[in-house]
Amino acid sequence: MEILWVLMALVMLGFVIGPIMMRRRAGIQQVAPGHPDGADPATYGFARQEELDVRMPGSDEDLLQVLDLVQRTQDYRAAAQLLAGTETDGEVRWQRVQAFAGAASLELQQRPGGVGDTPGGQWLRVWRTEAPKDAGGAAVHAEFLVQQAWRTATPGTDAFRIIMEEAREACADAALLAPGDPIPYIVELSVGRGLGYGRAEFEKLWLKILDRAPAHMGAHLAALHYWCEKWHGSREEAYSFAEAAAARAPRGSLLAAMPLFAVFEHLPEVNLVRGFYESEVVTKAVHGALYAVHSARPDDPMLAHVRHLLVFFLVRGERWAEAMSQLVHVDGHVGALPWTLTADPAAEYAVYRALAVAGYEANGGSPATLLH
Repeated sequence: MEILWVLMALVMLGFVIGPIMMRRRAGIQQVAPGHPDGADPATYGFARQEELDVRMPGSDEDLLQVLDLVQRTQDYRAAAQLLAGTETDGEVRWQRVQAFAGAASLELQQRPGGVGDTPGGQWLRVWRTEAPKDAGGAAVHAEFLVQQAWRTATPGTDAFRIIMEEAREACADAALLAPGDPIPYIVELSVGRGLGYGRAEFEKLWLKILDRAPAHMGAHLAALHYWCEKWHGSREEAYSFAEAAAARAPRGSLLAAMPLFAVFEHLPEVNLVRGFYESEVVTKAVHGALYAVHSARPDDPMLAHVRHLLVFFLVRGERWAEAMSQLVHVDGHVGALPWTLTADPAAEYAVYRALAVAGYEANGGSPATLLH
């Protein structure tokens, strides 16, 4: 078995080491960097690896400007104003809450503070102290605690449980400040997964979200984790949850892509063989996601999430042209699955992008033939 793993690793390395690949009818062959026959992602206008933004899956200029301002000045007021003006039950508010919480959590990790030193994320503490009735600040604080639990403690330990219990109380406080807001309950989905809510308790929580935002894809993705085999469900339950969401998805909803996320959560440990990515279950899920992408509003904030996951599956399935058509829409931002599960999201994304470009050109493609 170990020999098999080594052989598989060598095969993959033959594809991915060195970003430059050679175009040939016989397939993709590695060439030395700078070779005139090498495929170069830059010719398609793609960003350099070091320029890729790992914070977000797609562009949100308002959020980026406010994040930069808050972190530079340590003044929370711009964040509070942005959230106050963001639609309560939409996907954008959820993504912004996650972004602010993540920024505070990373700041604290980088600057834990000490005697005479101000810890990172102090602006969030001030926000909660000076504006305790601000629903936006309460939601960000709850999500901050959740991210702290996952980032700093091991599930099942006392430390993890203590932080999660505090997050659970913070979710309840946030829900009281904004009764119609689904976000405190969406945050609690992660708490429920971490603390091991029973099925009845988790489903009761889920119904509160459906009452407020039945087509919220971010909520569905958060709930999917609970039903996965590695947490409190099974492959069959996760697939059933995802397929039910896709079946009841309103026209133009990206919920039709949910089965692809369920497949991703249950990838076999040995999944380097192309045949798996051409199997019926994967093909059906990919087609559902492609349909969702083509039917969705161009400004749907969850669109980039689906496109990034499609890039992963389309490259693995050697569907080069389709992968390229997704890349032209998301390039520049890599803060999404599957890249964020790796130590270096930009590098992982760049490998798949290089493979897509090489495969596309090996089959006669060029910048002139790429359809946006």
